[in-house]
Amino acid sequence: MFSILAIVITLLLLMFFAYRGYSVLILAPIMAVLAVFLSGDFLSSIPAYTDVFMSALSGFLLKFFPIFLLGALFGRLMADSGAATAIANTVVKKLGASKAILAVILVCAILTYGGVSLFVVAFAIYPIAKDLFKAADIPKRLIPAAIALGSFTFTMTALPGTPAIQNAIPIPYYNTNVFAAPILGIIGGTIMFIFGWLWLQSRANKAQAAGEGYGIHDDDIGVGGVGESQSKTATLEDSAQSNIAQSNLANQTEARNTHQTSFAIAMIPLILVIGLNALLTYMIFPAMDFASLQAQFPDLNIQGSLGLWSIIISLVIACVVLIILRLGHWNDLQKTINRGTYDSMLPIFNTGSEVGYGAVIASLAGFLIIRDSILNLSPDNPLISEAVAMTTLAGITGSSSGGLSIALTTLGEDYLRMAVAAGIDPELMHRVAVMAAGGLDTLPHSGAVITLLAICGLTHRQSYLNLAMVTIAIPLCAVVAVIVLGTMFGSF
Repeated sequence: MFSILAIVITLLLLMFFAYRGYSVLILAPIMAVLAVFLSGDFLSSIPAYTDVFMSALSGFLLKFFPIFLLGALFGRLMADSGAATAIANTVVKKLGASKAILAVILVCAILTYGGVSLFVVAFAIYPIAKDLFKAADIPKRLIPAAIALGSFTFTMTALPGTPAIQNAIPIPYYNTNVFAAPILGIIGGTIMFIFGWLWLQSRANKAQAAGEGYGIHDDDIGVGGVGESQSKTATLEDSAQSNIAQSNLANQTEARNTHQTSFAIAMIPLILVIGLNALLTYMIFPAMDFASLQAQFPDLNIQGSLGLWSIIISLVIACVVLIILRLGHWNDLQKTINRGTYDSMLPIFNTGSEVGYGAVIASLAGFLIIRDSILNLSPDNPLISEAVAMTTLAGITGSSSGGLSIALTTLGEDYLRMAVAAGIDPELMHRVAVMAAGGLDTLPHSGAVITLLAICGLTHRQSYLNLAMVTIAIPLCAVVAVIVLGTMFGSF
């Protein structure tokens, strides 16, 4: 009983302090040690950190560091080359200001599905979205939801082949690849996109009927929106504004100094990421004989590694091609590469720390009771239990990748065993796990939500309701639809 209480207390404290803006890097180990201490096993507190926590963190880095690193580097190359801006400008020009909401969603979707980091996308697209919404006289408070719909939802968790880290995490646990359950993923992604867009458009129409336009905002960097005392994150947003101002100023300066990139050139690296991934997954790797490799590395799970290798190779080639295409036109290639490398550090260590916390929690006696309760939610259909576990932990950690990693590290083997026993394709388990993790991950304390609102100079009170609708309510409905279809017809 003490062990269960310790888990609940530390989870609540983790949520509270993360919401207040404290770094997970320090929160996670403190809460892990506190959980062991409160459970009554005082002597094990320090070994739980040095052995259990750090072993889990290092194991996560061992599996996923290349993807975080290459993904961040690719995103920075796309931003600093002017490719992201070229794609955004072309889509906006084709659709026009009258379809501002759709334009912002599509631009974000194209970039994130092509492998650009959602944070890079948010910084790059906000200035364009602001001008579009102002021209169409659509309330500025809807901008965060439009950016989030295109960046945080269907391109991150549902569409087959997306190189998002969330889509890669289940691969070694289920021996799958990023194209798992492709048609079901497309159906789920379509639900998120269509209904999310319709929701935001209906809010814009309602605002227009009520006489509400873009609104009067102090758009000076470092001021916008932070003065709203009603927001519980005002202090955090205020402290974030100076960093955002410097980043935006740097991006604008680089954009002016970078030669114009054409839309066709800008799309080549994005197409390469998805196309090469598919080619490796379905044609090249299946035709290869890995017997000699298995003999050289007897402990290597080749089937569970092929999906990760496909993403790594695709991102490396896309980065090299992008550099070559813009050779002679980089403002400062060395700076771009270094910034891209540094951009990967905080996300992977944040997620790794959450995995370490989860491993310590899983070592407590009380977790066995919690685990059995979750696994027995629907003994005949592990998809339901899996979806609940993934989205709950994503909500607690405020991170889809963090929640997904914790859940699969502690329950992945159980779910695979249950899936095999129930005759459920691991590909379906993969897709449901990833989509479910993209449900409650955007609760108010989520770092992605807080950062996005700070970028836009808005508060939770102004924008969170619509953001939650398109990133929580509708995606969870899509998960239910995929579970129902998968249960009825299997994986496809």
